[in-house]
Amino acid sequence: MTQLSAAQSPAPKERTSDSSKTLYGGKGTRRITVRDITAAKERGEKWPMLTAYDAMTASVFDEAGIPVMLVGDSAGNCHLGYDTTVPVTLDEMAILSAAVVRGTSRALIVADLPFGSYQEGPVQALRSATRLVKEAGVGAVKLEGGERSLAQTELLVSSGIPVMSHLGLTPQSVNTMGYRVQGRGEEAAHQLLRDAKSAEAAGAFAVVLELVPAELAAEVTRSLHIPTVGIGAGSACDAQVLVWTDMLGLTGGKMPRFVKQYADLRGVMGDAAKAFAEDVVGGAFPAAEHAVH
Repeated sequence: MTQLSAAQSPAPKERTSDSSKTLYGGKGTRRITVRDITAAKERGEKWPMLTAYDAMTASVFDEAGIPVMLVGDSAGNCHLGYDTTVPVTLDEMAILSAAVVRGTSRALIVADLPFGSYQEGPVQALRSATRLVKEAGVGAVKLEGGERSLAQTELLVSSGIPVMSHLGLTPQSVNTMGYRVQGRGEEAAHQLLRDAKSAEAAGAFAVVLELVPAELAAEVTRSLHIPTVGIGAGSACDAQVLVWTDMLGLTGGKMPRFVKQYADLRGVMGDAAKAFAEDVVGGAFPAAEHAVH
C-alpha cells in the first residue's frame, strides 16, 4: 500500500468549539452518558470529575458544570466516620447515590460498588450494581481491579450497566497493599498496563488511575481508546478527579501531595460557627428582626 505524503494525509480532527458537545461548560437538558465520555476522548477534550455524597453539594457542582460525579465509597472517610472505605455498605451507597441523583440534572452519576459487594463473582456484582441503577438511578458503577475483576466487568456491561474501572491504588485493598504509589518497577508497570487493557477489552468506558507514576499513566492513556481519570497520576490523563472535601479544604489534617485546595471551607465554616455562638452567648442573636410576630 502506498503511504500518503504529509500533504496528502488527512488533516487531524480539530477540537470542536461547539459548546453543546463539550462536557464541561456544555449546554443541554439531558444527562451526560458514557457515549459523551467516549466522544470527548476522540476530541482530545479533558474533563473534570468530583465526588459527591448528598443532594445539596451535588446540585452546586451540577450548576457549576461538573460533567461527571462519583459517589465514592470515600464517603466512609469523609462523611460516615470510618477509618477506611472498607466498612461502607451497599445500603449506604444506595442512599447516598440516590441523593446525588436527585440533586442533579445533567451530570453523569457514577457510584462505587463497595467492598464485599462484587468480590464473590459476576452474579453478586450484577445483583449489587442493579440495585444502584434501579433504586438510586445512577448512570454507571465503578469497581476496583483489572484482570481480577474481568468477569464482573464483562457481565455488567453485557447486561447494560456501564462500568468505570479503578486501577493503581485501590483503597478497598488497603489491608494488603497499604497507601503507596502503585506501578513502580518494570513488572508492576507491565501488570498495570495489562490490567488497563483488560478493563477496556471487557467493556469498561473509563479507567481511574490512582497514585500511579505520571510516566506510566501517560503510557496507559496513550494505549487506550477509553479515557483515563487521574488522581495523583499526572497531567497526561484524559480527566482528573478529586474528593470534594479535599478540593474545598474541608478535610482536616495533612493532604496528599496530589491534592490542590481551591478554598478553605473548613476555616469558613469554623469562623461562622464561632460567630453564631458568640452572638447567642452575647444576646445579639436573635435580634428583633429575627423574631416572629
